[in-house]
Amino acid sequence: MRQRLFLIILLVGSWAFSQAPQLSEKSQISLLTCAAGDELYYAFGHSAFRVQDPVLGVDVVYNYGTFDFNQPNFYLNFVKGRMIYSLSRRSFDDFLFEYELEKRWVKEQIFDLTLEERNQMLAFFEENYLPQNRDYLYDPLLNNCSSITGTILKQQYGDTIVFEDSHLEERYSFRQLVRQFLDTNSWSMFGIDLAFGSKVDRTATVREHMFLPYYAMVQIRHTTKDGKPLLKRERTILDYAEHTKQHFFPLTPLFWFILLLIFTGIVTYFDYKHKVRSRWLDFSLFLITGLIGIFLLFLWLATDHTSTPNNFNVLWAFPLNAIVAFILVFEDKLPDWSPKYMYAMLGLIGLMLVLWIFHVQIFSLVVIPLLLTLAIRYVYLILYSKL
Repeated sequence: MRQRLFLIILLVGSWAFSQAPQLSEKSQISLLTCAAGDELYYAFGHSAFRVQDPVLGVDVVYNYGTFDFNQPNFYLNFVKGRMIYSLSRRSFDDFLFEYELEKRWVKEQIFDLTLEERNQMLAFFEENYLPQNRDYLYDPLLNNCSSITGTILKQQYGDTIVFEDSHLEERYSFRQLVRQFLDTNSWSMFGIDLAFGSKVDRTATVREHMFLPYYAMVQIRHTTKDGKPLLKRERTILDYAEHTKQHFFPLTPLFWFILLLIFTGIVTYFDYKHKVRSRWLDFSLFLITGLIGIFLLFLWLATDHTSTPNNFNVLWAFPLNAIVAFILVFEDKLPDWSPKYMYAMLGLIGLMLVLWIFHVQIFSLVVIPLLLTLAIRYVYLILYSKL
C-alpha cells in the first residue's frame, strides 16, 4: 500500500517536480544486472537501476531498456538506425517476476552514496522519466541500457568517478565483445558480422566495454568515487545457472555454406567436362551476392547506424552482381567484358583478404566457404569465355 502511495506521489512529482519525496537514511540505490536469455534481444543480459527505501515503502526499478513494437514506423526506424528507447518505471516485484519465470539470475550492486547523492540521483531519474525526457536515441554499442550506467554516473558525479582498468587483461574490440556472447557459427552472429563495418574493429575504451551488462557489472567493482570504492555491497537476488545453447551443426551457416561449396564444385566440374555453363547457378550466386551487397551499402550510406559504415563485405557481396546476374542468365554467349569483370571480382576477394590480414576489418570465418564458392565460379567463367 505504501509503495502504491509512493508511486502516486512520484506521478504527481512528474507534474510538479520540486515536490518529489525525499529519501530516508535507510534508502539504497543499486545497479541490477540480469543474465542473458535465450532470445537474441536477451543474449547480452540487461541492466537497470533500483531505488529502495523501507521507511517510505519504496522499491522501484528505473529501466532504460524499454521499447515498443507499436511505435510508429518501428521496423523502418530499426533498419535506419533510429530506434527510440524509453526510460520506464515499475515496481521491483513486477520487474523481477519476468526473470523468475525465465530462470535468469539477477545480481544487485548497491552504491556507496551519501543521502544527498541518493536524493540527487532519484531527482535525476524522476526528471528523466518526465514524458518529454524519457525517450532517447538507442545505439546498441554506444548508448543502451547498460552503457548508460557509466554515462549517468559521470553526469551526476563528474571527475570524482574513475573507471579503473586493472581488471581487464585485454581490451577488446566491439566485434570481439559481441562474439563473446554469440557463437560465431550461428545465423545471428553471422548476420551481425555481415552487417558490422570496420568501425567496430577498433579497441573499445574501458567505459565503452560497459555496453555489455556483464562488463558493466564487473566495472562497478572496479570503479571509485572520491578515491573510494563506489560499490558498497553486492548480492545475488535470483540464483540460476547461466543459459547455454547447444547448436545442431546441420542447422548452422557453416554447414550450409560448405554444402554450397561442394555442390558448386560438382556442378562446375560437370560444366567443364561437357563445356557448358549452368546459367541458373550463375544467376543465383550473382543475384544473391548482389542483393546482399546492395543492402550492406544501404546500411553503410543511408542509415544512422554507427556500426555499419565502412563495411568491406561489399568486396565479395558486390552490388553490381545483381545486374550482372540478369545479363548472364539471358545471354547464351558471355559478353566480351565478362573475363575482365571476373578478374576484378577475384581481385576484390583478394583485397578483402589483405584487409583481413592487416586487421582493417575482421570478417566471419563462416564466410570462407562462400569466398571459395565464388572463386570457383569466377575462375570457371573466365575459362568458359575462352572456349
